[in-house]
Amino acid sequence: MKRLTTLALIAGLCTVVGLFMSSGLEDVSAAVLSAGWGAALVVLARIVAVAWAGLGWHVVFPAGTAKLRDCVSLRFVREGINTLLPVATVGGDFVGARLLAKRSVPGALAGASMFVDLMTQALTQLLFTVAGLALLVMISGNGPIAHTVEGGLALAVPALGAFYLIQRRAGHRLIQGLLSRFASGREWRAFGAIDQLYDSLRRLYGNHGRFAVALLVHLVGWVIGTLEVYVCLRFMGYPIDFAQALMIESLAQAVRGAAFAVPGALGAQEGGLIALCGLFDIPAEAALALSLVKRFADLGVGLPSLLLWHRIEAKLRAEAPEDEEREADSAVGRTAQRVSQPATLGPFYSYAPPRMVARLGDGEELKKCA
Repeated sequence: MKRLTTLALIAGLCTVVGLFMSSGLEDVSAAVLSAGWGAALVVLARIVAVAWAGLGWHVVFPAGTAKLRDCVSLRFVREGINTLLPVATVGGDFVGARLLAKRSVPGALAGASMFVDLMTQALTQLLFTVAGLALLVMISGNGPIAHTVEGGLALAVPALGAFYLIQRRAGHRLIQGLLSRFASGREWRAFGAIDQLYDSLRRLYGNHGRFAVALLVHLVGWVIGTLEVYVCLRFMGYPIDFAQALMIESLAQAVRGAAFAVPGALGAQEGGLIALCGLFDIPAEAALALSLVKRFADLGVGLPSLLLWHRIEAKLRAEAPEDEEREADSAVGRTAQRVSQPATLGPFYSYAPPRMVARLGDGEELKKCA
């Protein structure tokens, strides 16, 4: 797995270097500088989108079981890990569920919420991609790009259906295998037993109202992400409308999702944006500049999120010895209570330690001597 990830990373880097060299580094740099304050607004839009996704995660929980603040902060942790670390865009989700289990949320419920949240995100991204495909056909006709997207959707629909059926039916062994592959045994124990996990999944999916609201929240979140494309290209001097920006963003996100095995979708994002922006006569250097601004947003949100993760883990490690010390003290107290009780009440009223039995034998021998 690590070798494949390394090879994919090398291939992505080579693709990026080739695209930038062919488009001209000076032209790309000039396009990035022309974005100006638009780059800062793109970072702000990313922050809002990630926080909004945290709200979508919180919605799936039954009332009173998880705090909105925890879901939002850990959603940033998930985003930072998935975006900047080579974890195939899912490792951060397991980390987020494990950390949520440390915040008074039952482990099985935290793990189930992660799967339900992934399901809602994937389903709404599918709808978002379908909307982008419809706009593409309306604007440019049913050309080669549309055929490629249609082929991707034909593969995504059954895969998404299988993911849902695994959660709803007897998929215990497969889920356990995935968790043992992407998470260590310690993290898996935090989720609780598999039976409890599936009980929590049935409970979350059974609440149709909350599931529907989560779908709506995540769908709005994808639309919020469209602001990145719209604002950046507008600041660079390309007067696209919001529908065109939505088409570019939706299909670019589909390309990123298809290239999940490549860390950061290196090369795939750049090539996809060049093809999509070219439909509106936006040159390749501007498309690459848009990709760079998006990369800046990845760093601007991802790096503080990784620092937040480090701070949370450090706090948990600091609290662990205190918890162990309290458990040890309570164990010593219980032991002392068990020992002192027989000594106080004597052998006739409770279980006595072996030394008391020996004393009884001594007493009987004294009676015989008398």
